[in-house]
Amino acid sequence: MGLFQAFDISASGMTAQRFRTDIISENVANVNTTRTVDGTPYRRKVVTFQEKDVTPFTNVLQGTRQQYAGNGVKVVSVTEDNETDYIMKYDPSHPDADANGYVSYPNVNIVTEMTNLIDASRAYEANATAFDASKAIAQAGLQIGK
Repeated sequence: MGLFQAFDISASGMTAQRFRTDIISENVANVNTTRTVDGTPYRRKVVTFQEKDVTPFTNVLQGTRQQYAGNGVKVVSVTEDNETDYIMKYDPSHPDADANGYVSYPNVNIVTEMTNLIDASRAYEANATAFDASKAIAQAGLQIGK
């Protein structure tokens, strides 16, 4: 693995986790949004990651031009959470209440979002630490020639 490839892997992880924190922030900001542009309550968004440039094991085994499998992580998709139902609250005075007086609130759970935020920040810190370690190794290698 080349030195710059290590930098790229760590940087891709930091970029992906920063994007994940942006989506988590959007979810938290819309926790009380009962009506979006299409007239429905806000739906929680979920980020999906995938390894970048995956090389199948058979290609590696057969000695293709690619030396190593994987070169970091990338965001594959941002999807809406359709598995969790909206939160129904009784509030007949709310403008978005249905005929029975219930309002559909977004399927955003603050505890889940804060847990995901902690996870994303720890993953970001881990990638930053790996980047710093790679940088220290490079600097130590440059000092050998002195």
